[in-house]
This record gives sequence, structure tokens and C-alpha cells, in this order.
Amino acid sequence: MEDRLQRLAQQLPDDIDAMLICEAVNRQYFTGLRSSAGTLLVFKQAPAVFLIDSRYYERAKKDIHGCEVVLQGKLFEQVSEWFQRHGVRTAAVEGDYLNLSQYARFKEGLPKVSLVSKPEIDSAIRRMRMIKSPEEIASVRAAQKITDDAFSHICGYIKEGRTEREIAGELLDFCYRHGSERPSFDYIVVSGKNSSMPHGVPGEKPVERGDFITMDFGCMIDGYCSDMTRTVAVGALSDEQHRVYQTVLDAQLAGIAAVRAGVSCKTVDAAARDLITAAGYGEAFGHGTGHSLGIEIHEPPAFSKSDETICEAGMVLSVEPGIYLEGKFGVRIEDLVHITADGCENLTASEKKLLVLP
Repeated sequence: MEDRLQRLAQQLPDDIDAMLICEAVNRQYFTGLRSSAGTLLVFKQAPAVFLIDSRYYERAKKDIHGCEVVLQGKLFEQVSEWFQRHGVRTAAVEGDYLNLSQYARFKEGLPKVSLVSKPEIDSAIRRMRMIKSPEEIASVRAAQKITDDAFSHICGYIKEGRTEREIAGELLDFCYRHGSERPSFDYIVVSGKNSSMPHGVPGEKPVERGDFITMDFGCMIDGYCSDMTRTVAVGALSDEQHRVYQTVLDAQLAGIAAVRAGVSCKTVDAAARDLITAAGYGEAFGHGTGHSLGIEIHEPPAFSKSDETICEAGMVLSVEPGIYLEGKFGVRIEDLVHITADGCENLTASEKKLLVLP
């Protein structure tokens, strides 16, 4: 974490004396501490300071390295004192996260300091977080292992008559019992006609014979997310269902095959999207092919039609094309890939061939 703080300090522009970091995910990234409070001050010419209240103070002193940990009292007075001590006249705030209400409070509380948003600093932080360290990738890998195990378990649990909500609850319970700190996001479990909604909410609909069941879920380890989607079936399927599933699987494999350092994110999206379009389902694939993840479940860059970011070794993204036929059914298949110099490593181990459960 000390290295991250130093790198950020070095990237502050000449007209910025310090940066004020308040958002939880950035606090975690730069200090390693997960907390619901805290204010991080990053100075260009001095060690960083982390102000934290009594709930987290003892743990912060023990776990945080590379910056001074200070017990928070009257926040604005303390920040003003530290800014005055280091001659701060202009400080940057997190333009990607700080809302107008928070900004107004800081402006009022720090009247002697000019608070500005600098897109180049926000971009620098995003870029740092894009490239995962070996430790970050290990955390994602551990979270994905639980997610894979949960899928194996749920395939033995799903049967005709189980509701979407029961399946979602069983997934959540399994992940918690096997080490998950929390879910990465609200689980999506949709069946039958509901599966045509990419972000449908689990309800009381029971699984019926002939249904596709799409499950999108993940968990957290060390504050890092996993994410996986699988679509399975119960009972006999129609020829169209088989055709759509195979099209999505072929597109997903084509997307993964296109991933490597040096190609653009939009190129990966096109590899999957063009195959779905050629099969006649282009209008039924409305979202991007994938997204990065880490501390947050959605981080830049993304495999989308408009993202021209060049893939680099160390990035971790999902590959998740889908086809959604309104009023009929939907299919999505999602893996996580770790980009390497000559291709990618698939972090997801779960079976992708069509599983038809009895």
C-alpha cells in the first residue's frame, strides 16, 4: 500500500499540493483497510495521513503502513491543521465519487483551501486500479473458487418446483458457509420467461420443466469480487433453446480467444458480438461483453462497442455475452479472465456445456 501512496503522490500535477480521499473503495485501495469511515490525505511532499474514528483506530494503527494514522476528532479542524502544516493551498478531490453535498460540506469546512476536481488524477487512480497486483489476483481467484464450488452445489439443489428466491438463498448461504465475506452484488436468479431479463430479480416463480435458469452471482475475499453466470435447464428443451445456448457459448469462447495484451476492449466485444449478430440475434444482445472488477464489481475498462482501452497484462475482466428473447427465455454465460502477455488465464472452472438437470 505504501507503494501505491507514493505513486499517487508522484502523479499529482504541479498545481496540486495534496489530495483528499474519502470514498471507501479508494481508501481501501490505498490503505488496505476496509471501513465505513475515514479520510486519507495524500501530500505531494510529505507522508500521507489517515484520519479514522475510534471504531477502526486500533486496527488501522496495526494494519496500515506507509502513512500516519490519526484518531479523528473534529474532522475539518484536523484536516485544516494538516493542510496548514504542509502548506497546502490547493487540494484535489475525487471527481469520480464525491457528490455535490459532500463537496459543499468540505468547501464550507475548509475555507482556506481551494478544492478542485482534476480529471487527470481520477484517471491516474482508475489506471492504477485497472492493473491488478499478484495479491489482488489471488484474492479474486480465491473468491472465484468459492463461486465455482457454489455452482457445483446448486446444480444438485435445483429441481422442478424450487423458486428463484429459494435458489438465490441457497447460493448465498453456501457462499457464506464456505468463506465469502459478503456477496459481490445482489444475486440474479431468473427462470423461464424471466430469464429474458438480464438483471431480473429473484421472485416466487417456481422452476418448471423446459425452463432455462440463469444464475449470476459472486462473492468477496479480502474485499475483492468474483462474478460468474451460468444458464442451466430443467427437463427437455426446444430446438431454439439449444440453438441459442450454443450460439452464446460459441460467442463467449470467441470473446475469450480474442483476449490478450495489446488488443482493444472493443475488439474483444466485436469477437463475441459479431458471432451473435451473424446468427441473427444481434438485437437480442444489448449489453457489453464484459467488465473489469476488483474492489468494485464494475470497474473500468469494459469489453464494449465503445471502449477503446488497450488490454494490458494484469487486467481482470468478465466475458459474458448473452441472448435475451423477450417473453420467451434468455441465456448468458460468464467467466473471469486474467489478461497475460500472450493471452489470458481463465479464472473460472465451472462447466459451460449445456447442463440439463433432471
